[in-house]
Amino acid sequence: MKAKRFIKIIGAREHNLKDITVEIPKESLTVVTGPSGSGKSTLALDVLYAEGQRRYMESLSSYARQFLGMPSKPDVDSIEGLCPAIAIEQKTVGANPRSTVGTITELYDYLRVLFARIGTIHCPQCYNPIESASAEQIAERLIKEFAGLNITIVAPLAQEKKGTFVAELEKYFLQGYYRFLIDGNRISFKSLDEIQALNLKKTFKHTIDIILDTVEVSADESTRIQEDLEKAFSLSGQQVKIIVGENSFSYSSARMCVPCNNSIPELEPRLFSFNSPIGACKKCHGLGVEIIVPWQAKNSTMAGLEFADKMGVYHEITCSACHGERLNPLALAVTIRAEALEGKNIFQVGQLSVADALHFFNTLSLTEVQAEIAKRLLHEIKQRYQFLFDVGLSYLTLNRTARTLSGGEGQRIRLATQIGSALSGVVYVLDEPSIGLHQRDNDKLISMLLKLRDQGNTVVVVEHDSDTMKAADYIIDMGPGAGTFGGKVVATGTPAQIMKNSNSLSGAYLSGKLTIERLHPLRTPTGFITLHNATAHNLQDISVDFPLGILCGISGVSGSGKSSLIMDELVPALQKTLTSGRAAYEVDKITGVQQLENLVVIDQKPIGRTSRSNPATYLGIFDDIRKLYASLPESNARGYTVGHFSFNVGAGRCPECAGEGIITVSMHFLPDVVMVCNRCKGKRYTKSVLEVTYKGKSIADILEMTAIEAAEFFAAHTSIAKRIKLMCDVGLDYLALGQSSTTLSGGEAQRIKLVDELAKRGTKTLYILDEPTTGLHAHDIKRLLGVFERLLQKGNSLIVIEHNLDVLKVADYIIDLGPEGGDKGGQVIAQGTPAEIAAHKKSFTGNYLKALLSKELS
Repeated sequence: MKAKRFIKIIGAREHNLKDITVEIPKESLTVVTGPSGSGKSTLALDVLYAEGQRRYMESLSSYARQFLGMPSKPDVDSIEGLCPAIAIEQKTVGANPRSTVGTITELYDYLRVLFARIGTIHCPQCYNPIESASAEQIAERLIKEFAGLNITIVAPLAQEKKGTFVAELEKYFLQGYYRFLIDGNRISFKSLDEIQALNLKKTFKHTIDIILDTVEVSADESTRIQEDLEKAFSLSGQQVKIIVGENSFSYSSARMCVPCNNSIPELEPRLFSFNSPIGACKKCHGLGVEIIVPWQAKNSTMAGLEFADKMGVYHEITCSACHGERLNPLALAVTIRAEALEGKNIFQVGQLSVADALHFFNTLSLTEVQAEIAKRLLHEIKQRYQFLFDVGLSYLTLNRTARTLSGGEGQRIRLATQIGSALSGVVYVLDEPSIGLHQRDNDKLISMLLKLRDQGNTVVVVEHDSDTMKAADYIIDMGPGAGTFGGKVVATGTPAQIMKNSNSLSGAYLSGKLTIERLHPLRTPTGFITLHNATAHNLQDISVDFPLGILCGISGVSGSGKSSLIMDELVPALQKTLTSGRAAYEVDKITGVQQLENLVVIDQKPIGRTSRSNPATYLGIFDDIRKLYASLPESNARGYTVGHFSFNVGAGRCPECAGEGIITVSMHFLPDVVMVCNRCKGKRYTKSVLEVTYKGKSIADILEMTAIEAAEFFAAHTSIAKRIKLMCDVGLDYLALGQSSTTLSGGEAQRIKLVDELAKRGTKTLYILDEPTTGLHAHDIKRLLGVFERLLQKGNSLIVIEHNLDVLKVADYIIDLGPEGGDKGGQVIAQGTPAEIAAHKKSFTGNYLKALLSKELS
């Protein structure tokens, strides 16, 4: 490697880091790897990124910092050569129903401008192309439509715009216009002072019109009306508004459908925004759905809806006005077209997959003038679509809501956005970007990471994926174990150097010295359950046989329909049949369920929403531990009950911090200060409760123990030790019993749920897991497969949605979906043993499996 400048981290002690010093080469791709819980994320995110972000924020004014929230300084002596840092983490993009792939990537903003500038306008009623109309034509129509009525002719000055508009009002006042319609109120100004005194709030949206004339419509007034119309056109960009009683009608000299009497205002980007009152559907306000609550309240307040949301007592139906398209009829009547295709409105373009949209924009049918106007816009649009395609998201549509995206999809969207920003000299920190990616899409991701590096950035990736490690310029291997047994730098160097380092566990797996092998000869299915006519999302009306009594892997490229098949079709069908015994449903949808007694679905959703929830409370271990402490002689002598050993109730918890262990002080202009409670020193309990000990340990000491320490400590207590040992078996031996659930990753939360289920069930249970190897080192995957083996030996069945080839190669059976993602997927490409899948030429999974199996055989 060429000699390069380095970022030097000196004396890092955050979390479990053991006062480490390490160098990271600048303008390189560095992978931080190691066993789960060894300190990888702590080094990359909690030290490197946190300090980079903190130093940048320190340079801002105190006024700006109050809105951002200052991160605390990590426990590190110093970091030399640090650059501004950006983290692209594994987290959901957001739960806002208005947030979509298009809004997150800003692609939708570019599309709004494109449609406003070169869109073909149609009449929302008859859908004919809009004709231009002169003042004379409009006057003739007014005389025909409103003969004998008084009309007010006004020139629109502002429509739903923020500002005080003092300068504009003064300008027209000096030109001789004294009468205005402001937010529905008629106001006549006599002096400039009255305009100054109006005091419109600049943060509010206002609608302002200049009142030109009020006239009784008749043929005799034709000339007067025509002159008023021309005056309005000159004042407001070819627009005029006619007020008749309580109704108003907008006209334009440029755009008007004469047969329908529809005039189209000047197109502007916000007309195509479902977040703007100008463009949003009037009925659903741009949501695309109507919220139905179980009480009759036409004018339900937002508080009422929030209550319904929290209680989970509402449901959504597609909006009957816009049919889920979010926009008003005018916005949906504007189209652009590609060669050999009908024109598409902005919603229809947003419904195209990334791959189809690229084809659409590469084949647009434009006039010479339109092409010149849209040249730069189209370059940005196509480039951003290409970035999404390159990070393995070719199946996504812009209209897909953000809350339906996985953490991995959200991370790759942010990665594509960052590449599009073309920054250089930045430290990018990514947390396992390969999660949820098929091996084919992972190759594209690696290319994007290298592209980000080649733009002059330092890319630091926390990763277990072997292909990413081999593509790296530099590897930092953490370990040697997890939790208190980790936190050290085991090895550093190029991939070749790591593979030769005898101290590196990662290097041993990378070089092939250590491999994941089958623990049991290939099993034969004990039976099958058959799911009929699956059509959820992109599934192509498929019927699938799922084997029982074995480990079955569900594979396929990203977006091919794996989760749709299992989570949206199989799981609901099984739940309905098993819980209610609905025979009719079984005949129609699923057969063979009588072979099962239980269904356990283990996903990656959080196990708790508050900092008071932790692994010990979730698994029920803490109840037994509190009973143990309450039964001690010292507790009996003091009259202590089980409640005294809970930090959630008042009997024994610290009164100062209410059992939190910390106190948060709001500093207003400065960041909140989080302090360890001065009374209990972070122990959560009163001094008298902490005096009760078992084997020299207080109840607070137990919460600070890692699972592996607790397993030895409680070895004599079967009910406690059983679940703690299971935590160690699934690779969570590094977790502290009292670690807040809000700090756990999705993979950790899933494995804790697995522990909970392992301690309960017996036989004839179908376990369904969604990517259980998320966040796991190869060595931990080997341990997890050992847990799977125990489940199978008890007569249970396993269905695992998985991309990891090490898991798929040791599965007994694979169902591979594809051939592509999105609307080009949703089919079963191949099913059978790993060897049969590897022999299937049309299977992308098979191609990678074949290469892996051939390599291991050689």
